[in-house]
Amino acid sequence: MDRLFSHRLPWATAENALARAEAAARAAGRPLLDLTVSNPTQVGLPYPDEEIARAFAEAAASPYQPAPFGLPGARAAVVADYARRGVGLDVNQVVLTASSSESYALLFKLLGDPGQRVLCPEPSYPLFEYLARLENLTPQPYRLRFDGSWHIDFDSLNFTDAAAIVLVSPNNPTGSFVSGDDFDRLAQLAAEHGQALIVDEVFADFPLSPAADAVTAVAGRPSPGLVFSLGGLSKSCGVPHLKLGWMAASGPAALVRGALSRLELIADTYLSVGTPVQLALPGLLQAGAAIRRLILERVQRNRHALASALGAYSPCTLLPAEAGWCAILRVPETMSDEAWASALLENDGVLVQPGYFFDLDEGATLVLSLIAQEQVFAEGVTRLLARVVGI
Repeated sequence: MDRLFSHRLPWATAENALARAEAAARAAGRPLLDLTVSNPTQVGLPYPDEEIARAFAEAAASPYQPAPFGLPGARAAVVADYARRGVGLDVNQVVLTASSSESYALLFKLLGDPGQRVLCPEPSYPLFEYLARLENLTPQPYRLRFDGSWHIDFDSLNFTDAAAIVLVSPNNPTGSFVSGDDFDRLAQLAAEHGQALIVDEVFADFPLSPAADAVTAVAGRPSPGLVFSLGGLSKSCGVPHLKLGWMAASGPAALVRGALSRLELIADTYLSVGTPVQLALPGLLQAGAAIRRLILERVQRNRHALASALGAYSPCTLLPAEAGWCAILRVPETMSDEAWASALLENDGVLVQPGYFFDLDEGATLVLSLIAQEQVFAEGVTRLLARVVGI
């Protein structure tokens, strides 16, 4: 049978112990306080459904209009949305995709040959392993280091035979923007080694606090090399089910032209972006302002509640964050983070993610979703802290 299927991924990967315990708890009908939820449509937020419906009212019956980079009006809407954040782009720099994951897939096809490496940050969301290997590339980690704030560990970067460098800003789950100095240094090194930067900025619309040295928008920032900035409806408008992402190419004009001419052929091969969502995009981006506000207010309230519950003498430490939907809680190293997560699930009915899921190495850490419903979050935190103090 092995000869029948590709070897791009380890297909026989077993479910981890925590996932098995969660599945068993749900099968037994045990109520769980889910502090891992990442889907904003499932956390009780009052979405502007009528406004979203109006955006699609005329689009659904429109004729198919194939366009490799997306319809001009939709791309213009993305440009206008960047302008909202103070970023000036030309419509010809923007490429629409069906999702951020597809943006990565197209860029990996553009930039890498089979067997080449893609440099990916750790800690970060555990997605790049699959995205890279599905394109016959090898993910190679580089570290972010924490010294009260997060920085790129440049000594951990190995540029040899790398096709591209992925940067996530703000990072998920650390919530850290890349600093101006780190970005400029990384961009210079990438240019010197002939590699492009792929910068995932999907959480950029959710700043928690001002950061004087943070790069809050890589798109449009001067760079000596080729840079692709990624965004999409899933996070910026809280509508992951509507499936639309985008990327903005920037850098030296000749490099951008060469990249886009090749990328057009790749995108034309797939034509994956639906016409209705493109036609609805201006209205969706307008509706997104209200959804972003609801999400950000929820995140800020839950983070404040968590910090208040910890108090001054807690054995737990809330790591600082500048943006995003996650909180990283350092817990006593009397157990591993997986053991803490298992104890909370089995004894307290609280579902959290252990830090090792994200390759965090800051001691024993738990990652909590800040978009969970506030009553659920508060009760989950209460049980978590009681478990920490009680053991």
